[in-house]
Amino acid sequence: MATSHFFNRRLHSLLGIIPVGVFLLIHLTVNYMATRGPEAFNNAAGFMASLPYLYVLEFAIIFLPLLYHAVYGLYVAFQAKNNVGNYSFFRNVMFMLQRYTGIITLIFVGWHVWETRAQKFFGEEVNFDMMSSILSNDFSLIFYIVGVVSAIFHFSNGMWSFLVSWGITIGPRAQRLSSIVWMVVFVLVSIVAISALFAFIG
Repeated sequence: MATSHFFNRRLHSLLGIIPVGVFLLIHLTVNYMATRGPEAFNNAAGFMASLPYLYVLEFAIIFLPLLYHAVYGLYVAFQAKNNVGNYSFFRNVMFMLQRYTGIITLIFVGWHVWETRAQKFFGEEVNFDMMSSILSNDFSLIFYIVGVVSAIFHFSNGMWSFLVSWGITIGPRAQRLSSIVWMVVFVLVSIVAISALFAFIG
């Protein structure tokens, strides 16, 4: 049982980075093309949509790993005992936020897929105009900002956990430095992502 739990935690951590985390960064890069105008974004989105065996790639490389990461992540989140009230130090807070942002991200991703990717089956084209229409509503814009920032935090803090659990950052000094690096990454990537969202609404 302990061996199975150890394996599941390792696999959950790995899939959160490769391929799910990598896909997040690629997706944010495509979105950032919106800051260069509708044509630049449409070209980038069109290139991604034209990849060969797209549905196979999405199912095998994105959907299945994301599903496993999400299901096991929910199990961990509801099993976890947060002690922030008793031990309010930095890592305990980050532990708590990792669980909360995971749940927020799961809700956001589900809704985002429905609003965009799923609409292709109803004949809609995923382009600049679609995203502009979605984000023109104030509630949707706030929801997307919260969702995107949660996803980036979950990835960035998850990278810290990944490096620890895989024995890459072992000592306290290495872990402190890793905390700083990944929080800087979180802030910088969040700025990029939010600027992309606002680019859709001019």
